[in-house]
Amino acid sequence: MSQKQRKIGLLTSGGDAPGMNAAIRAIVRAAANHHVSVMGIKRGFEGLLHNEIVELKTGDTAGIIRRGGTILLTARCPGLMETAGQNTAAAILKEADIDTLIVIGGDGTFRGAMSLAERGVNILGIPATIDLDMPCTEYSLGFDTACNTGMDAIGRIMDTSMSHERCSVVEVMGRGAGYLALWCGLTSGAEIVLIPEDIEMDTDAVIKQIKNNRENGKTHNLVVIAEGVGGSNALAREIQRVTGIESRATILGHLQRGGSPTAVDRMHGTVMGYMALESVLANEKNKAVVVKEGRHVLISLDEAIKTKPAFNPSLYEMSKVMSI
Repeated sequence: MSQKQRKIGLLTSGGDAPGMNAAIRAIVRAAANHHVSVMGIKRGFEGLLHNEIVELKTGDTAGIIRRGGTILLTARCPGLMETAGQNTAAAILKEADIDTLIVIGGDGTFRGAMSLAERGVNILGIPATIDLDMPCTEYSLGFDTACNTGMDAIGRIMDTSMSHERCSVVEVMGRGAGYLALWCGLTSGAEIVLIPEDIEMDTDAVIKQIKNNRENGKTHNLVVIAEGVGGSNALAREIQRVTGIESRATILGHLQRGGSPTAVDRMHGTVMGYMALESVLANEKNKAVVVKEGRHVLISLDEAIKTKPAFNPSLYEMSKVMSI
């Protein structure tokens, strides 16, 4: 196949993350520079199974670098977990004459892509998840924006908390990982941060810390709790019952997913997208663009999926010191 006729596929899958559009834009524009066609697949793997494939032109990417979400839309796809769905997806790509599929998403997206790689589809992955829970990379698209959104929301909550001398319990996203909670807690001045990686923290310890802080002259309190821990409403009720301190719980939820990407996410999205396209043109097979030691590098898709989580407790220990 000549380079002028070459077509690559592009999809976003799983939870949306700010910076996805920056990556899409970089891929489409870098491809146009090399006279390569980019076929956008709407609604992720679910859209692939329904053959929702459209060609993306540079004009389609105008202005999207500042937008959150993904112009290609996204969805969960239970069908790709089945052998029949995997076979169908691979066959549709082959029929569309797409020789490489670039996927932007989290761990589930990468695993779904691996099932297609096993069926002869060449894959190039870009990590994008606000949870920062992909151990193969030091950074995934969306994390910085989600942190800044959480920090801003907590700051607004704390204005009211200070005025009413309350205890605020704020639950942030992150699924089973505590990185968002740690960053939001440390940058917002939280006395207590609860993360799923710490199985020792309990309600009694939280209440003891709040009492100590009040005795030391603090007139309001902030507890940041990770989604993977949960129970923020029950915790707030228990704090108020035991201490008598008025307590309120706020669950930020999907507020943290949206919004205009920060400069950090726009930059990472652009670099990762550009590098992904260049890697495809260099005939790299089944790779992922990740961040290692502060640099964007290529690793095998297999390594990206099989890298084991390794939680670094240093930030968590720091958060305990900051609670004093």
